Amino acid sequence: MGNAVRSLWAEPRVPQPPERVWRDWVLVGLLVLSAILEGVLRPDVVWRPVAIVLAVALSFTLLWRRTHPLAMVAITFGAVIAVSLASIWTGEPVGLYTMIFIVLLPYSLCRWGSGREAAIGLGIVVLGGAIGTAVDYTGVVDTVVGGLFLLFPAAVGASVRYRASSRMREMDQVRLREREQLARELHDTVAHHISAIAIRAQAGQVVAASRPDAALDALGVIEEEASRTLAEMRGMVGVLRDGAERPDLAPQRGVADIERLARGVGDRPRVEVELSGDLEDLGPSVGAAIYRIAQESITNAVRHARRATRVDVSVAGENDCVRLTVRDDGEAGAAARGGTGYGIVGMAERAMLLGGTLQAGPSPDGGWTVTAVLPRGISVR
Repeated sequence: MGNAVRSLWAEPRVPQPPERVWRDWVLVGLLVLSAILEGVLRPDVVWRPVAIVLAVALSFTLLWRRTHPLAMVAITFGAVIAVSLASIWTGEPVGLYTMIFIVLLPYSLCRWGSGREAAIGLGIVVLGGAIGTAVDYTGVVDTVVGGLFLLFPAAVGASVRYRASSRMREMDQVRLREREQLARELHDTVAHHISAIAIRAQAGQVVAASRPDAALDALGVIEEEASRTLAEMRGMVGVLRDGAERPDLAPQRGVADIERLARGVGDRPRVEVELSGDLEDLGPSVGAAIYRIAQESITNAVRHARRATRVDVSVAGENDCVRLTVRDDGEAGAAARGGTGYGIVGMAERAMLLGGTLQAGPSPDGGWTVTAVLPRGISVR
């Protein structure tokens, strides 16, 4: 209970509350006109000039009810308390029916103010209502109804604020998931292509003097990989740009495209791909995840597996799942691996989102093994 109270007390103000808009000026104009007409035409107004001036002046507090809710509540209900005390001397209530607009202030207080401001402001509101009831007591029922009428807008403001905050949190979660997905895509696609470019460039440098034709082949592969990288980057940028038209979406890569990865790596290490079992009716998300995990695993083996000569990629379609295994014959032990670890995190996230599992680590007989097991259907979590 104490933690909840402290949390409410420390609740910050709603960031960037809307300032005065044309509707606020229209509302104030109507209230000013209504106060003047009521003050002039209503025959039983006590202290007519004071009542008119008070209603007209306080109606302008609505212009700052969002940006300065506590100050407006303090000014308005302070004036209400003063008028209630003045009613003791006059014997009759002082004020106009137009003053009903003050119920908007508790709403604004709980909708836009901080927790501290809401607590203090509601205290002022309750005090004003209590003094008004004590001066003009008309019974228990009227007192309860009046209190509920005064505090109901505050409850509505708090409810609207909670719903808006919940929506903002949901939007933040959506943006976070989108950023994580983009990070995975950037890491998987760019890292793979850049690795292939670097390896081919190194190979071209080695054979440039003795085998010019092999160097030309390496340049061709570099050009192809660079073109793929540029195309995929343009697609991602097109999605991210605000107001841009939806880009043409290329078909998602799947299990059938894994063999193409082997051809893009080169001869060192040699990549062997084996596809077995039923792989025809995999869901698009499952096929794309298998492809990306295989791509990242091959990239890691090429970049970080010391003295590796072979990378074996096995994709097996089973009754209720599909199993991917990527194993290299590099030096054993995690210490032989470099990198930042983002690739393994991204692969694990892909598997988890589809209800699968991923394990990565040193093999008992040396090298490194990545094993991913994904359900055949789609079960996005």
